[in-house]
Amino acid sequence: MHERSCRLLVMTQTDGRILRGEQTRRAILRRAADIASAEGLEGLSIGRLATELNISKSGVFTHFGAKEELQLATVRAAVEVFTEHVVKPALATPRGLGRVVRLVEIWLTYMERPIFPGGCFFYSAGAEFDARPGRVHDAIAHAQRDWLAFLERCLTQARDLGELHEDTDAAQLAFELEALARCGGAQALLFDDPTTYDRARRAVNTRLRTAATDPSTITGP
Repeated sequence: MHERSCRLLVMTQTDGRILRGEQTRRAILRRAADIASAEGLEGLSIGRLATELNISKSGVFTHFGAKEELQLATVRAAVEVFTEHVVKPALATPRGLGRVVRLVEIWLTYMERPIFPGGCFFYSAGAEFDARPGRVHDAIAHAQRDWLAFLERCLTQARDLGELHEDTDAAQLAFELEALARCGGAQALLFDDPTTYDRARRAVNTRLRTAATDPSTITGP
């Protein structure tokens, strides 16, 4: 076999191993996020994931090495899922109040489906680690700050376009909308009552109408 052909064969084999490794890593993290949403990040273990995914413990350990690294990677994976299902679709709507309305609606729908069996991953993770200092706590807090900053930025853009009253405190309004939507999702899960999502939608839209320069643009319930 020619030297060039040998190199191509080795590269192909290497690329194949890398691809399989990435696929395995994604499968591990997706299952880890599902478990953590319902049972908490402390419910994760390398042994459990290896058993449930039918792979060796050493295979899981190779990717993460320690439980805390697994937890941190799971938080990052949950951020990616949230971005893909909530943030990116909202960005398809032009800046302004329409984007804000679309963003919150997509977020509520994301919780209502739900993407994770335990509902909102970050509600569960935040409750678990809010009083526990450390790297995992910091990663969860950072993700939540990024989300609130994005929501605030969308509201600021709507205000700058004249679609919200000029004295609107974007940071305060972001806090209120996030609190209303998150509470609706948490109660819907706790009470097993999907109508709670409708209450959350009405509450969010009512709050937005008070801030909008033209309340009729909020067409939801």
